[in-house]
Amino acid sequence: MTLTVDDVKRIADLAYIEINEDEANAALTQLSGIFGLIESMQAVDASNVEPMSHAQSVTQRLREDTVTEMDQRELFQSIAPDVEAGLYLVPKVIE
Repeated sequence: MTLTVDDVKRIADLAYIEINEDEANAALTQLSGIFGLIESMQAVDASNVEPMSHAQSVTQRLREDTVTEMDQRELFQSIAPDVEAGLYLVPKVIE
């Protein structure tokens, strides 16, 4: 994709960024480099590459799924203003 200085100025205007001619030329150089990198990456044939969730083959250590605290629902609900069938009742805020 090729950009012009006018394109950079229009993008800056849409983003409400004030940009002068020198800054527009510098941004054009940087954006052209980025777009060139993207084009070269898209040119690589990756059809045989298996998708992966992480760059390295790592697994997350998991802890044992055991209960570490006792059930305190009754205690917590005993001080609640309004409870029904184990659920906290709150005032209706949307009609």
